[in-house]
Amino acid sequence: MFYQLARKILFSLDAEKAHGLGLGSLSFLQAAGLSCLAGGKVPDCPVEIMGLRFPNPVGLAAGLDKDGACIDGLAAVGFGFIEVGTVTPRPQPGNPRPRLFRIPERQAIVNRMGFNNQGVDALLENVSHAAFPKRGGVLGINIGKNFDTPIERAADDYLICLDKVYEAASYVTINISSPNTKNLRSLQEDEALDALLRQLKAAQERLADRHGKHTPLVLKIAPDLEDGQIQAIADLLRRHHMDGVIATNTTLSRQGVEGLAHGNETGGLSGAPLKDRSTAVIRRLAQALQGEVPIIGVGGILSGANAREKLEAGAKLVQLYTGFIYQGPPLVGEAVNALRPLIQSRSGDGKAY
Repeated sequence: MFYQLARKILFSLDAEKAHGLGLGSLSFLQAAGLSCLAGGKVPDCPVEIMGLRFPNPVGLAAGLDKDGACIDGLAAVGFGFIEVGTVTPRPQPGNPRPRLFRIPERQAIVNRMGFNNQGVDALLENVSHAAFPKRGGVLGINIGKNFDTPIERAADDYLICLDKVYEAASYVTINISSPNTKNLRSLQEDEALDALLRQLKAAQERLADRHGKHTPLVLKIAPDLEDGQIQAIADLLRRHHMDGVIATNTTLSRQGVEGLAHGNETGGLSGAPLKDRSTAVIRRLAQALQGEVPIIGVGGILSGANAREKLEAGAKLVQLYTGFIYQGPPLVGEAVNALRPLIQSRSGDGKAY
């Protein structure tokens, strides 16, 4: 009820201004001890993958809190894990405004933010002040390249970020699938991805020795992939012993929003129109990976039933973004409740969870 009232106010504002106000409001409620107003209690539903224990399988996707400024406010909603970023080595403003557009008729969003963030050092400063990681909360940090770094030098940016965030992160996500940084998705191609993963895994090994901990590396891929591309990516994930994969980022497709206001805006489309496309990629990826690399499913989750579809397709965890914008904090508990029977039944069968 509280969020439905708040959403009317937020949706009357410019989308990006509302985004900032919404995050600030969650942080205020958490600091004031009023988090109960934002959402109900989320049940325990532990999941263990990548050597990490998640108190429940529903996380926050990267992009909502790019600089890690509202970690504790978001944690109070009940997420089982939180992913911040995408962060780049140097601060950058992102693309010109307006760059964030709602399509409420389809519970969708188009964004062309362009990795706007204050840089990796500022993010780490924010993380150092957050209580959530100190209490053992699972914090993912999503890293990318600066817009003006030539694509042939992209690995340098990822390696800089990985070196800096390795100790603070529970896991690190390599974002090569945003449609809003020029040529970034070319890093998903066979030779480029092979070279990038080789360098990142070598760095992970060095950093594990230095810090005395193994921080999992996860790759985030696009939904706009053909079956052959998904198979090739799966082969590389297995070859390089990647710890996980997130499927998927936003789509360049406009199927489902044709003719609607903002439907033709440049950028990545998320929300309900992405659901089936994302689930199809998860299913194909699961078939190709044969359980060797765990999948985190994201894209178009606006209900508990949508979350369950991702697990039935082969995901082990799910993440929310656009659904959280439209449905608010209650969606977290709804999704956990929908996933509990499936996870408990699989645990009872001795399957890896």
